[in-house]
Amino acid sequence: MLSLSLARAPSLMEDVLQWLSTSPRLAIALALLTQLSSITALARAGIPSTLDGPFAPVTVPFDASLRGAAVDLPDTDPRVQRRVSGFEPEQISVALSTDYDSVWISWVTGNYQIGNSVIPLDPKTVASIVYYGIEKQLLSDEAQGSSLVYNQLYPFEGLQNYSSGIIHHVRIQGLKPSTLYYYQCGDPSIPAMSNIYHFRTMPFPGPQSYPNRIAIVGDLGLTYNTTTTVRHLKKNRPDFLLLVGDVTYANLYLTNGTGSDCYSCSFPKTPIHETYQPRWDYWGRFMQPLVSKVPIMVVEGNHEIEKQAGNRTFVAYSSRFAFPSEECGSSSTFYYSFNAGGIHFIMLGAYIAYNSTADQYKWLVRDLSSVDRSITPWLVAAWHPPWYSTYKAHYREAECMMVALEDLLYSSGVDIVFSGHIHAYERSNRVYNYMLDPCGPVYITVGDGGNREKIAAEHADEPGNCPEPSTTPDEYMGGFCAVNFTSGPAAGKFCWDRQPDYSAFRESSFGHGILEVKNETWALWTWYRNQDSYTDFGDQIYIVRQPDICPLHQKVNSHSCSAL
Repeated sequence: MLSLSLARAPSLMEDVLQWLSTSPRLAIALALLTQLSSITALARAGIPSTLDGPFAPVTVPFDASLRGAAVDLPDTDPRVQRRVSGFEPEQISVALSTDYDSVWISWVTGNYQIGNSVIPLDPKTVASIVYYGIEKQLLSDEAQGSSLVYNQLYPFEGLQNYSSGIIHHVRIQGLKPSTLYYYQCGDPSIPAMSNIYHFRTMPFPGPQSYPNRIAIVGDLGLTYNTTTTVRHLKKNRPDFLLLVGDVTYANLYLTNGTGSDCYSCSFPKTPIHETYQPRWDYWGRFMQPLVSKVPIMVVEGNHEIEKQAGNRTFVAYSSRFAFPSEECGSSSTFYYSFNAGGIHFIMLGAYIAYNSTADQYKWLVRDLSSVDRSITPWLVAAWHPPWYSTYKAHYREAECMMVALEDLLYSSGVDIVFSGHIHAYERSNRVYNYMLDPCGPVYITVGDGGNREKIAAEHADEPGNCPEPSTTPDEYMGGFCAVNFTSGPAAGKFCWDRQPDYSAFRESSFGHGILEVKNETWALWTWYRNQDSYTDFGDQIYIVRQPDICPLHQKVNSHSCSAL
């Protein structure tokens, strides 16, 4: 069949007429007309596309009334309380594997312990079993997995230690694409089994095969704003959820359960940065109604560091979620990849080594080289701290990661990058090395899920807001790489004195985003604000791939901190 790219919409009618005049195959001609009809509908919708860009920068004025609404759910809220008994499963979730034919089911049995002295539960006492099938009344297939218990220990007098319930991970394999499966998890020998839940597998990989809607959210936390975000998100009926770091904000609490919007402000003299690990259990209970049906894919953020005895970090994050790391050749929970129909997702770790000699970099090179863009045309990356953010908070904090990886991602043709960390929303024009570039990715920051630390509202380009360069590095993210720009309007400066050209749209509001890939070249991105109705949106644009003008593995320039 003649292949038509939506990026060539203006010439489609000529293509169709030419094909009709030379081909006797009516079915093919009708298919072309159907494609033309869908493109015409897109044009009538009046939604802008990246083909119309680059766009002049837009800043939506900050609504100060939104600032003070970030309040955590208390442990007395019924949505976070334990509702099961004994070893019955709770905190049930689904995660994707590398492809449509496999998923992970995770859950917790037994209650956590917290105190000066805790005795961990024995994972061997409870089996990890999932029954599943395509008929709710006939769960004829069985899968078994593994289980673990993790501890969060603090060797300081007066601090409480924590030991989790038994965390189970079971991988189900041999599944059919785009199929609804029912499942039940637990240990039938006790008996301690869950209710019956369901999930739908991803489509078969292909250039015309995509999930309907993918929800993207970051810095979620467990506040009343979080509840609004999740409620709005559910209304959009996503096929899966991408969480780009900062999950529970358990590290805004002391081990005795006392919390604060700013840990360092309220607790400056603690011997170690404490956490209150039961917040993870609260979060798992609150999210279960969604993620027991809708798969969730997570990448780590800085609030998951949670340093404890022995300098161990990220223990709760790595223990509680299932990751397709082994399936995709990764040796870490910090970075992995998976397919969702015709989209290849790459999740990268900002808080683990990423330079050219690191395991992550070597894995990324292998993973990118294995991507077949004729099968998965779309390449989407995600990590926690954004490279292109114009907010004062965390300004240019991830510059070392950018220097190490941007050339590789650009030359591989990454289409979209999602990040969080900044508690606001921002969408870039297509950009590479701080310069407008029609082949660069669109960078989208969605760190506005609703966390307790409130909205970020100040921009680095506003008078008096440009941070001192030496204050910008993060100790967990490498050295100091952010220097003054060498060209363009910001030459010789660390910050612009106006909204940078690469920043297309920014707004300080809580919300979430929905990605709808329509075909191999067009995808609709919509950002929804919590303060609006379910159907209204704050930002919407078609992101259009142009493979004809953006060949892969093109030669790239070295980073020079340039700017238009």
